[in-house]
Amino acid sequence: MESRIPHHSTDCVSACIRIYDAAVALRLQGEEHRSAEESADPARTWRAGAARFFAVGEVRWATAATVLFVIGAVMHLVGTPGWVWWGLYLACYAAGGWGPGWAGVRALAERRLDVDLLMVAAAIGAAAIGQVFDGALLIVIFATSGALEAYATQRTADSVRGLLHLAPDTATRLAADGSEHVVGAEQLVVGDVILVRPGERVGADGRVLEGAGEVDQATITGESLPVDKAPGDEVFAGTLNGTGALRVRVERPAGETVVARIVAMVQQASATKARTQLFIEKIEQRYSVAMVAATVTVFAVPLAFGADATSSLLRAMTFMIVASPCAVVLATMPPLLAAIANAGRHGVLVKSAVVMEHLGTSTRVAFDKTGTLTEGHPHLTTVRVLPGAAVTGEELLALAAAAEQPSQHPLARAVVDAAHQAGLPLQRQREFGSVPGHGVRARVGDRWVEVGSAARLLAEEDHGRAAVTALEADGQTTAVVRLDGRNAGILGLADRRRPDASHAVAGITALTGIAPVLLTGDNPHAAARLATEVGITDVHAGLLPQDKVEAVNALQRGGQNVLLVGDGVNDAPALAAAHVGMAMGRAGSDLALQTADAVIAGDELTAVPAVIALSRRARRIVVANLAIAATFITVLVAWDLLGHLPLPLGVAGHEGSTIIVGLNGLRLLRPAAWHRAALTRRGAPQ
Repeated sequence: MESRIPHHSTDCVSACIRIYDAAVALRLQGEEHRSAEESADPARTWRAGAARFFAVGEVRWATAATVLFVIGAVMHLVGTPGWVWWGLYLACYAAGGWGPGWAGVRALAERRLDVDLLMVAAAIGAAAIGQVFDGALLIVIFATSGALEAYATQRTADSVRGLLHLAPDTATRLAADGSEHVVGAEQLVVGDVILVRPGERVGADGRVLEGAGEVDQATITGESLPVDKAPGDEVFAGTLNGTGALRVRVERPAGETVVARIVAMVQQASATKARTQLFIEKIEQRYSVAMVAATVTVFAVPLAFGADATSSLLRAMTFMIVASPCAVVLATMPPLLAAIANAGRHGVLVKSAVVMEHLGTSTRVAFDKTGTLTEGHPHLTTVRVLPGAAVTGEELLALAAAAEQPSQHPLARAVVDAAHQAGLPLQRQREFGSVPGHGVRARVGDRWVEVGSAARLLAEEDHGRAAVTALEADGQTTAVVRLDGRNAGILGLADRRRPDASHAVAGITALTGIAPVLLTGDNPHAAARLATEVGITDVHAGLLPQDKVEAVNALQRGGQNVLLVGDGVNDAPALAAAHVGMAMGRAGSDLALQTADAVIAGDELTAVPAVIALSRRARRIVVANLAIAATFITVLVAWDLLGHLPLPLGVAGHEGSTIIVGLNGLRLLRPAAWHRAALTRRGAPQ
């Protein structure tokens, strides 16, 4: 049997593991745990679950201890000879107690006093004074707790491996001559082109070169419906291709895929402890030593004044059990890890319990602009025909888009996309020419079409200058369209704000009592335009990366705990400097995702106020748990010292308080907890 983590932090860690296991299992939609075959055969599902459960050694030992205890209790009740039920109880001691006892001895060898060892010692002491039933009951309870922990640990390991297995082991790599070669997914390098046939899982993170189809990427983003993919769209390793064949250029090696990063986050979150938890563990070590000293005193003092040894030892053993700080230690981590699991289920990956704790203490939220509050891609917003041009707006857009078709410039793609969305037919262009930084020129039909910057194509005295100035003052980027050497129109392009940006800002303002701040490297006009649209008044524009860091530090020097939401490489230093850094999962750069403390996997901004509200509720539950645990310990200790507390009742009270605080924390796993946080983000009372 594997030794358990000392200082009874094992129960906290086991709760963490069980919670995160549940979160990971929920992310594995459609995988082996929810296969159609098992759903159609409940008996098979039950047998598979039982097989996994009893495959864990600790579960088998705990089951043996429980069976021996039950048989012993029956033999005891029916009046069989004492040696029969005593033997069964002692066998129960051996089956269920040797693991915790050995773990406690190993901890003692390292000069640490383990509560597990104290529990075993209490059980042995109970047997020494003839209370073998009470001691066996304590062993069964403790063995069962250890078995659940070991099973949860195994499930977590299996789930993490399951995440890794989402990405296929092999992929079809295309050579330069078009030939196909099946290779291991780990052999793919950036720049390789792979073929993903219908029904196959994508072998690597990359971008579609050819083909179209729908891809089920629920395991990565949580989206309930398949997402249409076309050339230029990003795809993720482990997602399931639908009906179309895709040629994908690999953009990340196997160890850096989104799946691999999620696995790393899960492992990191499972291994970390909140600051409050670490403080409790330090207190617990001293508390355990003090409890041993107090137990000796409770035994020795009455004995010195003439009490009989049996009653004194029984009282001392009961005292040691009820005074153990198990519930106090368990009070902190389950609520925080339950909140992490629930947030992960709704698209927010929080990397540790420390981060979840810090989210609730955030007092000011700062947003980056491009890719965070906006989609990060330009869109055509304005088509303005200049006086005297003999074309309509649709004709102007169609001619400009036809000329821009061969260009790969982001603004050119935005113009072409707008024409396609408007359903405009595009003529073939000829004699295409492009000058970087200036624009393009091509013959479309019988007309020469030029699309370029206002600085190049528009003179100061031209009547289109006023339109350009007005659009740029509104935060738009402009392009001039010239037909046959004459200025014909102005195109305005801008980054489109995310649909939920205004709701997110309103929710954060209601939650924190102060509107967020906008920190952006974009120009002041574009920043002001977006800020007005979403309801932000505090705007800092034109910032370089170091300027963003200074802005965050200035807010924090003023007493604010800053939660920064960003996506780009230029945001990474500020994400590291902030009280909590949160990155956009889809739009975020690799550096931002690695630096951030949390990731919004689905890029839903309304998740920001929701996860803050969820964290604050978790903190309130931690406080409530500590109060519950302290109350139980105080009442039970007082009962034992001032009256007579039966050992079985002491065991029940001690373990009952542990179960109560554990279950209280696990309430945050319920979907209702997130829904309540979502209501809070809209300004409803907490």
